[in-house]
Amino acid sequence: MIAAGFVSNGAKVYISSRSAKDCEVTAGELNKLGPGQCFAIPADLQKVSEVERLVKVLSEKEKALHVLVNNAGAAWGASIDDYPDAAFTKVLTLNVQRVFTLTQKCLPLLRAGATQGGQDGLVYKDPARIINIGSVEGLGVPDHETYAYSASKAALHHLSKVLAGRLGIEGITSNAIACGPFESKMMAETLKTAGEVIKASIPLHRIGTPEDVAGTAIYLSSRAGSWVNGATITLDGGSIVALPSLRPNL
Repeated sequence: MIAAGFVSNGAKVYISSRSAKDCEVTAGELNKLGPGQCFAIPADLQKVSEVERLVKVLSEKEKALHVLVNNAGAAWGASIDDYPDAAFTKVLTLNVQRVFTLTQKCLPLLRAGATQGGQDGLVYKDPARIINIGSVEGLGVPDHETYAYSASKAALHHLSKVLAGRLGIEGITSNAIACGPFESKMMAETLKTAGEVIKASIPLHRIGTPEDVAGTAIYLSSRAGSWVNGATITLDGGSIVALPSLRPNL
């Protein structure tokens, strides 16, 4: 959704996931949108070696990176008695640690993407951007047992702030988007079985659309968002502020 928004508005976009086939198919579909371009660099971001390879390939193609969207993630649901230790390792590694790893490895490209200006080089006219895709589950207590996922997203929101404080002085902003339910692959089964209940629990009574999340990412990447740093933008139709007494009975 985010990549489509950028391509539709003329950006050159690189996408990555562990499935080379999915990457290539998606890049082909996005290139039909124009006027921007989309290229695929498949990589398994669970592995440090793959993160390093991804950045190496990107560095061979581009001298600078203006926007880094950290969107790769995993979830795991199980009861507290059965929740496996491996789930925490998998989910926190991908959702938090590899966000840091990829950001760290991309720093030379991001530094090159920051347009510097002003007295003594201390003011940046157009910062490079880091956009981390969080979740409303990292803002409140979820109504289902996804211990590692909700903990990882809360950690990601805080990591985004820490990165903002450190990298802002170099002309790189860092922000998070705490997403509510969207029609993503991860949410597909949940929406199929409980979509109407979820919609009814959201004040705006709908699921997020591609335009919602793409528009938010584009705002953060635009001149209008160039002074936003360390923010967590809640993008959920009001789900975390819904009044239980006003929810429809289904």
